Amino acid sequence: MFKLFSKNFWDVVARLILRNKIGILISILAVTIFFSLQWKNMRFTYTEANLLPDDHEVNVVYQNFLDIFGEEGNLIVLGIKDSTLFTVENMNAWNALSDRFKSFDAVDAVISLKDLQKLVKDDVNERFVLEPFIKDSIHSLSQIDTLQNELFNQYPFYDNFLFNKETKTIRTAIYMNKAIVNTAARKDFVFDELIPIIKAFEEKTNMDVRVSGMPYVRTLNAQNIVDEIGIFIAGALLVTSLIFFLFFRSFRATLISMLVVCLGVMWTFGIIGLLNYEITVLTALIPPLIIVIGIPNCIFLINKYQLEVKLHGNKVRSLQRVITKVGNATLLTNLTTASGFATFILTESTLLKEFGIVASLSIIAIFILCLLIIPIIYTFLPYPKDRHLEHLNKRWIGGFVNWMERMVKERRITIYITAIVLLVVSMIGIYQIKISGSLIEDMSKEAEFFEDIRFFEEEFSGIMPLEILVDTKRKKGATKLATLKRMDELEQLILETPELSKPISIVGLAKYAKQAYTNGNPKYYQLPTSQENLFISSYIKNSSSNVNLLKSFVDSTGQYARITTFMKDIGTDKMERIEENLQTEIDKTFPEEKYEVTITGKALVFLKGTKFLVKNLAISLSLAILLISLLMAYMFRSFKMIIVSLIPNLLPLVITAGLMGYLGVPIKPSTILVFSIAFGISVDDTIHFLAKYRQELQANNWKIKKSVYAALREAGVSMFYTSIVLFFGFSVFTISSFGGTVALGALVSATLLFAMLSNLLLLPSLLLSLERSIANKEDLKEPSINIIPDDDYDDEEDAIEKNASGLK
Repeated sequence: MFKLFSKNFWDVVARLILRNKIGILISILAVTIFFSLQWKNMRFTYTEANLLPDDHEVNVVYQNFLDIFGEEGNLIVLGIKDSTLFTVENMNAWNALSDRFKSFDAVDAVISLKDLQKLVKDDVNERFVLEPFIKDSIHSLSQIDTLQNELFNQYPFYDNFLFNKETKTIRTAIYMNKAIVNTAARKDFVFDELIPIIKAFEEKTNMDVRVSGMPYVRTLNAQNIVDEIGIFIAGALLVTSLIFFLFFRSFRATLISMLVVCLGVMWTFGIIGLLNYEITVLTALIPPLIIVIGIPNCIFLINKYQLEVKLHGNKVRSLQRVITKVGNATLLTNLTTASGFATFILTESTLLKEFGIVASLSIIAIFILCLLIIPIIYTFLPYPKDRHLEHLNKRWIGGFVNWMERMVKERRITIYITAIVLLVVSMIGIYQIKISGSLIEDMSKEAEFFEDIRFFEEEFSGIMPLEILVDTKRKKGATKLATLKRMDELEQLILETPELSKPISIVGLAKYAKQAYTNGNPKYYQLPTSQENLFISSYIKNSSSNVNLLKSFVDSTGQYARITTFMKDIGTDKMERIEENLQTEIDKTFPEEKYEVTITGKALVFLKGTKFLVKNLAISLSLAILLISLLMAYMFRSFKMIIVSLIPNLLPLVITAGLMGYLGVPIKPSTILVFSIAFGISVDDTIHFLAKYRQELQANNWKIKKSVYAALREAGVSMFYTSIVLFFGFSVFTISSFGGTVALGALVSATLLFAMLSNLLLLPSLLLSLERSIANKEDLKEPSINIIPDDDYDDEEDAIEKNASGLK
């Protein structure tokens, strides 16, 4: 019954398409215009990708920190390591550069050498006052010498904050307005104001200014993502069109295919805009993906049309059979590919959900465009010329098919042994895979800002903020001496950790207050005793409001304190070890009944998010396998056929995972996608092969061997064509400047190549080896879905031809 329905359905579809071609083309144009109007809703992400769901414990802790202290990733740093800085002219120019940024609305505060204040004891009024290190401007070298001596030797509170006394590196801190740091205004400030001003300063002074900090890095990295979208689309179009032309030797067919995939890209951008999604490092990959996935659809449809024309020379019948015969198969293959992407929708990660929704919808859209546009355009075109059909008889393709047939016939044991060896070797490699939770690992290594990141890591131990939030569970508990002593013990561990920078907190301020109370003697830069604390507290109370330095370290109630440190770009293993060491010290130092201490910050959130994605990878891949298995079961109604179809597609995934282990490619947000993408695409070849195999079974009176070889000869050519297009199409991503995107492109390309060989060698070998087991399966003879209809020219086709006679 379903078989009859499926046949009738596709006959109706063919009739509708060929009868209403003008109306369909107008509808496609209207939908394209509608989607193009949605482009204005597209927006580029201005925050790091949040890989965790909003209600995840790590996100809840981080959001709690932001609610208390505000956005912590709002710091931009400028740095100089140049001996010529310590001249009167250059030092004044550096201070003037820092002052200039204070006038911008996008900036909350600027702290440079000129802004540093000495905390000085006023014995007459029993209070502290602030005095600037530089009162106006530098007039002589002796002033610079005095400044260096004071900063580098007498005031340890500022050490490793605005300078490195060992290397004489100086930096300026620019705190962006927290309200705009995650908006488009950040981009305007960085590109229109920050960068031009710094370039002008460099040209004037001939000094190299290093720039970093999360707002700056995120802005330039996001711009790189945007810039690469165009490169990827152009590269994918160029590569796929070139390969397509080499196969078909037809400008006409090539241009038609390019038109289809370009419309697919336009629809993809429209879907992103319609759903009001951001363009992230993942969704930026979808437009070129649609080109790479859409071209194989074009290959199957155009190849079938040319085969039909060559067979009987009737264009109307050829176009009708393209829709009825290939339409069903391409629908199923596109559904399996879309299913591989759609499994991401079921994960708890918003980033992956959006990627899965846009990708799966775009794949269905490109299928619809291919099925409608290609047959309709060919109705207006003349018959293919003989040279357009020459590719169907190419000798080298015949040689490749003959080699495959010989291997399956004579070297089946060799194929099995090779598969088992690859499986074992790959399993060993899998155990060597590492997980990467680095915020900057996927950033462009060639970008200037990446070199600046390394500079600040070397000079100031990193730029990625790591925060420790201390909840004393009572008002003004953060300023109690007992709390300060416990925080100081924790800070000692941070100081002993080479991957972390010197911590900044109220502890340093308390030590600075004692130093000031002892008339600025640096050897008393330490926490006060209980008795000293009483006198120092009275001095603080008598001080004017402009001496209130607590607001950056303690909340307004005095209940919460923060310890801020910065982290180098380190591996996941080291980061987990550091987190474990800090947590152990926290548990030992802070009694649970009196304090609640949590570790948070962007670096830690990203690490936890990456680990969360690994878990979701296993879920999404398992769901993809289950979903496609159910589809196979429904199509073939045979458990053995499910196993036979899955083995050739799972083996390439295992091989790729093993390669990742051996080559040191870590699991990270970009490479996580490899497996679901590759599995969803590679199973298409299996469906095409098994569909042709079942058709040959019917034609050859259920003779397994004859059917396998016949399917290999016919389906093998199209599988080879599409696999080559996919291989080189995904290889386009290797031109990226992002390491993760390069790895994604290379790994998917390799996986699809393995999958092609597996489907052309291992799959037919398994069918032949299981000949006796599946030869008499009635359920295989009558599948639920007749993927490729039988080759019969019945009266209904003649009727369709008659109805479409206007095409002639």
